[in-house]
Amino acid sequence: MMSRRGHLISVFLLFALFASGQDMDRLRFFQVPDSLNKVRFWSLNTAYATTVTGAAIALDQVWYADYPRTKFHFFNDWAEWKDLDKSGHLFSAYFQSKWTAGMYDWAGVPRSKSIWIGATSGMVLQGILETMDGFSEKWGWSWGDIAFNTAGSALFVSQAALWDEQRVVLKYSVHKPRYPNYTLTSRSDPNVTTTLQERADQLYGTSLAAIMLKEYNGLTIWASGNVSSFLPKTRIYKWVNVSVGYGVENVFAGYGTTWRNDDGYAFSITDPDYQPYRQFYFSFDIDFSRIKTRSKALKVLLGMLNSLKVPFPTLEVNTKGGVRFHPVYF
Repeated sequence: MMSRRGHLISVFLLFALFASGQDMDRLRFFQVPDSLNKVRFWSLNTAYATTVTGAAIALDQVWYADYPRTKFHFFNDWAEWKDLDKSGHLFSAYFQSKWTAGMYDWAGVPRSKSIWIGATSGMVLQGILETMDGFSEKWGWSWGDIAFNTAGSALFVSQAALWDEQRVVLKYSVHKPRYPNYTLTSRSDPNVTTTLQERADQLYGTSLAAIMLKEYNGLTIWASGNVSSFLPKTRIYKWVNVSVGYGVENVFAGYGTTWRNDDGYAFSITDPDYQPYRQFYFSFDIDFSRIKTRSKALKVLLGMLNSLKVPFPTLEVNTKGGVRFHPVYF
C-alpha cells in the first residue's frame, strides 16, 4: 500500500533541499538565482540521490524484509481500502513532483525544465516503490497505482505549464478516530474475541507516526482550489480556497469486512452500523503560498505547510445516505 510508504519518501524529500549544503558564493540560502547555480545544482543532485537511495534501503530493511520475497508479479488492487490508498498515490506523486521542481528552481534550473524534472521525479520515486511491491509476496506491481501516480504528476505539470502556478493543490489531513466499544467473536473459535480498536491498532499501528501515515479511517485527501485564481475579479482574500475531500470510515480490511488476526483467527463484521463506506467533504481552506511576506525563509515554511488542510467547518456527504455538518474538521 504505497500511500503509507510514499509519505515516508515525501518526508525525506523535504530534507534534501537543506541537506545540500551552504552556498559557496554570495547567495543567501533561500535566494533563488537568476541562472543555473552549479554549486547548488550538483550539491542538490548528490543530496537528492543519497536521500532517495537511503530511504529505499531503509524501507527495504524495515518494511519489505518482514514479508516473503517472490518473483516479480502483478497485483490487481482496484477498490482495495475503498480507494483511499489510490488517493494516497495521487497525493504522494503530486507532492513529490511539486517539491522536486521547487528544489531545482532553487538551483537556478529554468522553470520550463524544473517542472518536468519534478514530474519525472514523482513518477520515478513511485516507480521504485511499485517495483519493490512487485517482488513482495504480500503485494505486487499494480497498474492502478501507476495510473494514480501518473495522474498526480500530471496534475502538477499541467497546471505549471498552463498557468505557471498551482491553482488546485492536493492536501491531506488526519485525525485519530474514536472507535466504539464493539466486541467481535471469532468465526473460527467462539472463545476468542476482539474489538474494533484492537483491530485498528493491529492494522494501522498506535504511534503518532503510524496514525499520521497509516490510519485510513482518519485520513482525508483534499483537492483545494484557489478562488481568486479562477475568479480574478472577486473581492475574496487571495489566499482563500474551497476544498473537496475524500475519506473512508469503518475500513478494517482491504476488501469487505472479513479478516484474520496475527494468530490466524477469523473475524467478520455483520452489524450494518459498522459497514465500510465512503465520505465526501466540502470545506474552506487557506493557500499559504499566497500569503505575502518579505521573508524568503517564511515563504518556504508556508510552502511546506501548504500540503496540510486547515481545519474549517465542513459538510460531509457519505455513501450511507447521510449528511453531516462538522463545526471543525481536520
